[in-house]
Amino acid sequence: MGDNDGEDERDTPEDSPEDTPEDTHGLPMEIIVYILSFLHASDRKEASLVCRSWYSASQDLRFQRNVTFCFPASASSLELVRSLGNKSCCSLIISQLDGFSMSRSLLLEVGLSLGSKLESLALPGSSVTETSLLALLPCLTSLRRLDLRGLDSLFMSGAFLSREEHRQQVRSALSGLEELDLSDLRYLSDLTFNRLTSCTPRLRRLSLAGCHIAFEFDPYRGCPVGAVEDSSALLSLRNLRRLLTEQKSTLVALDLSRTSITPESLRTVAQVQDLVLEELCLQGCKELTNYSVEALVKHQPSIQRLDISGCTELTSRSVEAVAQGLKSLTHLSLSRDWRITEKGLAELLSVSSLRSLDLSECLHVSGSEMVKGLRESGASRAQLEKLSLKSCTYIRDLAVFSLTQLLGDTLCELDLTSCVNMTDLSVRAIATYLHRLVILRLGWCKEVTDWGLLGMVETTKCEPEEETEDKGPRFTRTFGNMGFFKPPHLPFEERPKLVTQNDLEQFKQQAGASLLALSRLQELDLSGCSKLTDSSITQVVHHPDLRRLSLSMLPEISDDSLVSVAWRCRSLTSLCLSNCPGISDRGVAEAAPYLHRLQHLYLSGCSKITDRSLFHLAQHCKRLRTLDISRCKNISITTLDLLQSQFPFLENVQYKFIGGADPTLTL
Repeated sequence: MGDNDGEDERDTPEDSPEDTPEDTHGLPMEIIVYILSFLHASDRKEASLVCRSWYSASQDLRFQRNVTFCFPASASSLELVRSLGNKSCCSLIISQLDGFSMSRSLLLEVGLSLGSKLESLALPGSSVTETSLLALLPCLTSLRRLDLRGLDSLFMSGAFLSREEHRQQVRSALSGLEELDLSDLRYLSDLTFNRLTSCTPRLRRLSLAGCHIAFEFDPYRGCPVGAVEDSSALLSLRNLRRLLTEQKSTLVALDLSRTSITPESLRTVAQVQDLVLEELCLQGCKELTNYSVEALVKHQPSIQRLDISGCTELTSRSVEAVAQGLKSLTHLSLSRDWRITEKGLAELLSVSSLRSLDLSECLHVSGSEMVKGLRESGASRAQLEKLSLKSCTYIRDLAVFSLTQLLGDTLCELDLTSCVNMTDLSVRAIATYLHRLVILRLGWCKEVTDWGLLGMVETTKCEPEEETEDKGPRFTRTFGNMGFFKPPHLPFEERPKLVTQNDLEQFKQQAGASLLALSRLQELDLSGCSKLTDSSITQVVHHPDLRRLSLSMLPEISDDSLVSVAWRCRSLTSLCLSNCPGISDRGVAEAAPYLHRLQHLYLSGCSKITDRSLFHLAQHCKRLRTLDISRCKNISITTLDLLQSQFPFLENVQYKFIGGADPTLTL
């Protein structure tokens, strides 16, 4: 179960400890609370299990803000909901609700036990009935966020909130609702939209992502759909504009992602008088053009967060418009806008308020203009905290080296996944200048080797016998060795020179820029960096706060890396070792005792893993929620079934192609 620190923890009553002789009754509660305030959420969770007084301290109100409890609808959930009644406030995510009596009883208990305390409610993956929800909503007098995404069962009939007495009851309860999520509703119409939003007069955030909204004109009437009368089949632009006009004084965030919004329709939305948007998400709106963005920034200059990713018609003209018109911009996503080039990025990086920039899969970006903009802007340049250059294949070492120098004081998250031309020099620059990094993703940077992670300069790759072989004809210094008498040496034929023990001793004695310098790391992705070996993983992946680590597709690592990571990174909650053929039962057996917090483990394609590993995991990793053992052919389906009960929190098991199992099965 989640909490305000973002960790995926389970705060169920069953986790509370029993009184023990070691209970620290001598310490005042205020002192224990003060001590716990220094701990991360996951560490505080562990400390709360020490004794009863520490558990009580962990329930202090300062630690219970924005706490979210996530669970499926079941008979056991009733007792959990009742136990939450002693909390001052909480949020719920309840999945798998249906129209049967157990779900109705659960929603009724939520209203009775948590009615005045519930701040947020989400019902994903459910088919709740109108009757059940209408019985619950009037009880939720403190609700601030309501998530009804994908609940087509509510809106299919078109009768939701059709009775005035129901609307009055819901309106009195939801008058303080600030956030409403209606994403992915296929049957949302003008009628149901008007009824529901009339009960929520003070919305600050509205999501209609993926909804069928009629932005086009009706050819028979010569006007927009819904311009004359409310539609019982679709939500129209007319009614959306009406809502924006009525709630313009409070509404600051709007999500129209994955809709068919047109340039003219976006302009209509942006021109609503006195509407001041701070956040706008238009992800995947493929009909939008540069004209759309120019009109948007002209009429909504106060936007701070803008997501126009996947709008494939946009070019650098849109980037220039954003840079010139949105001077308060803090977050911008241009991911998958393939037509964007370097043009405009220099001006964008001069926006001093910018904190997050996503350029992933912008294939023409090389970073040169970004560097130019940061250098020329001086102290007024963007203070980026998050930067994604994923799959920007033109990014090379020089750009990374320059960016790390310029952003060293602020950058906390860097994604260079699939920047295939990046080498060890970039890794050394990252380790040297980006000491504030919390998240680093280098997946599929195949030129990265042990030398880069160790912060060392690789010695010459020439072997003694290679010095004496015939090099072929030599010409002038201008043309060099043309190599007419032998085929060219292809890059993928080169293998990195292995790090020797002497090299490691040298590394231990020097204060070089190795990955060890990134002491704040909480997430590290090295998947697909196929030249990495135990030599670097065992020496530099020593991060006590590391929570998510991916080492998948590393054919050269062995059990030594797994054991070292487990010993050095005991805060791990997610570990990916898929397709690492060197990982075996020995590594799992030695590592499992140190992985008590592990919740997600991926071992697919590890052919040396057998039933023995499952027994070790069942003994030590009780908190596992996700386990992927697909294509581990030495694991039997019988053993897996036997051990299911040993993992009390296990929710998702992938076991395709194990022991002759049906390849389509997933638990």
